[in-house]
Amino acid sequence: MLILHKPFVEHLRVCSYLQDKCASLTYFVARNLDEHELAFFLNRGWRKFGPYYFRPACPECQDCVPLRVLARQFTPSKSQRRLLRKNSETEVRFQPLHATAEIFAIYQEHTYERFQRVVTWREFVENFYTPSCRAFQSEYYIQEELAAVGFLDRAEAGLSSVYFFYRTKYNHLSLGNYSILKEIEYAAWLGLPYYYLGYYIAKDHSMAYKSLFHPYETYDWHTQIWCREDEQAKTPEDAEDRE
Repeated sequence: MLILHKPFVEHLRVCSYLQDKCASLTYFVARNLDEHELAFFLNRGWRKFGPYYFRPACPECQDCVPLRVLARQFTPSKSQRRLLRKNSETEVRFQPLHATAEIFAIYQEHTYERFQRVVTWREFVENFYTPSCRAFQSEYYIQEELAAVGFLDRAEAGLSSVYFFYRTKYNHLSLGNYSILKEIEYAAWLGLPYYYLGYYIAKDHSMAYKSLFHPYETYDWHTQIWCREDEQAKTPEDAEDRE
C-alpha cells in the first residue's frame, strides 16, 4: 500500500442526507492496496472512491452504518424474484476495467438527470479508471444495447460496490436493485462471504433499498463488531432504486 496523503478530517458541513445534522469525513489517499489491505479497511467501516478512502467523523451522529450482505446465505425475497424475472432478458457481463465513449455517455446522462451536473472525461477516468486496488466493472445489456455499468472492488473476503449508473430510459426496470442481486450472486459464485453495500441511514428514505437484502450485517461504531440482521425488512417493495 502506498499512502499518498495521510488521514485528515474535513471541516464540518451540512449533512447531505440529514439536513438537521452536521457532517464530516476522515480521508486518506492511497494506491496499490492488495486484497488483504482493502479488507482491513472495509471491515472497519471505511469506504473508497478512486484513491480516496473515507469514513464518517461526525461529532454528534453515527447514523451512517456500514452494511454488508452475507452473499452465500442470501435468498431473494418474493419482490426480488419478480425483479429477476422482469429482467430475464438483461444480460450481465463482469469485465476488466475498460473506459469507452459509450460508458462515458451513459455516465454523463445519468449524472445530469440525477444531479443536474456536467462531468468531464478527466473526472470520469479519475473516478473509475485509476484504480487504487483490484477492481472491475459489471455491464448490463438489453437487446445488445449497453444499458448500465457498475464498478466493484475485490477484497480478500468480499466484493465492494463502488458506483452504478444506467440509461434513464430503463428506469422502469429498476436496474440498480437488479444489479445488486446479480453482484451478490457473483460474489457467492466466487466463494466470497460478503458483498459490501456502503453506508445505510435508517432515517433516509433514499437508503431504504439497502435494508432489503437479507441476511446482512451492520457495523457498530462503538463495539467495532458486525451484527447480523435476519428479519425481513418491512420497507415498501417499491423502495427507491439505488443511484
